[in-house]
Amino acid sequence: MDMEYRKLGRSGLRISAISLGAWVTYGSQVGEDVAWECMTAAYDAGVNFFDNAEAYASGKAETVMGNVLGRAGWKRSDLVISTKIFWGGQGPNDRGLSRKHIIEGTDASLGRLQLDYVDLLFCHRPDPDTPIEETVRAMNHVINQGKALYWGTSEWSAADIEAAVKIARQERLAAPAMEQPQYNLLHRERVEKEYAPLYDDPGIGTTIWSPLASGLLTGKYDAGEPAGTRTSHPGMEWLREEILGAAARPKIEKVKRLKRVADEIGCTRAQLSIAWCLKNPNVSSVITGATRRSQMIENLGALEVVPRLTPDVMRGIEEVFAS
Repeated sequence: MDMEYRKLGRSGLRISAISLGAWVTYGSQVGEDVAWECMTAAYDAGVNFFDNAEAYASGKAETVMGNVLGRAGWKRSDLVISTKIFWGGQGPNDRGLSRKHIIEGTDASLGRLQLDYVDLLFCHRPDPDTPIEETVRAMNHVINQGKALYWGTSEWSAADIEAAVKIARQERLAAPAMEQPQYNLLHRERVEKEYAPLYDDPGIGTTIWSPLASGLLTGKYDAGEPAGTRTSHPGMEWLREEILGAAARPKIEKVKRLKRVADEIGCTRAQLSIAWCLKNPNVSSVITGATRRSQMIENLGALEVVPRLTPDVMRGIEEVFAS
């Protein structure tokens, strides 16, 4: 199936409905050769959006992606590259959303990515220690400098996004165009309810992360922790508890029941979960992760599953997760 391109909210930018992100993988779990295999498989399938952040592997993820982009030699205008600013280091001004860190952090990210600009620049988390007006003005400055084309937020409250939009409109500054929230069958409230008023006005788009709930929705944790997964890596103990702790057991039981629905329409649970996200018209792009080429190909197969999600199938999915 051909790639679908969706508008990023009310903006004129079109991004691939399925995209590829570097979280947890590039620079830590996989190296440049694997990143090359996954990114080229994605690009060949029509993916134009590649997501990153200064915090991923302490900047190494940006370096890996930058090296792949340089090696591939793809036409820059065919790509939509993003990064996110918040956690840039240990110094007193190397984190947060101050004007200083936004400007310096963006410059550092561009250096690692080997790019003159990113298409999308996100505030990776809200910063209660910095006035929202300072952040809005700093993001507007970065855009005016040509170092980013659009800016947005990640995991901000609807109230804070509305405050940023109000300031931008009052001061005739660039307003946030997109939000990057977690969204999947096990995590729905914010995207479906809290942000609901924002899709019409100001018209934000969403580039959602963790569509597979860190792999839980694939079924690979049905029988416990398999060898070599991200939960076994040093520093990922928090994720292991989230996926394999006592609180996760009811979720795993639901994921097991999801297999029947996937089998009935002839797809994997990963493809079904991604396709379910794509059914939401307020999702601009589903950011997927991959540690091997075959995994990227499987994720892309979700595009063919979307038409199979009839009202009856969608009701069946809801029944699995209703209890």
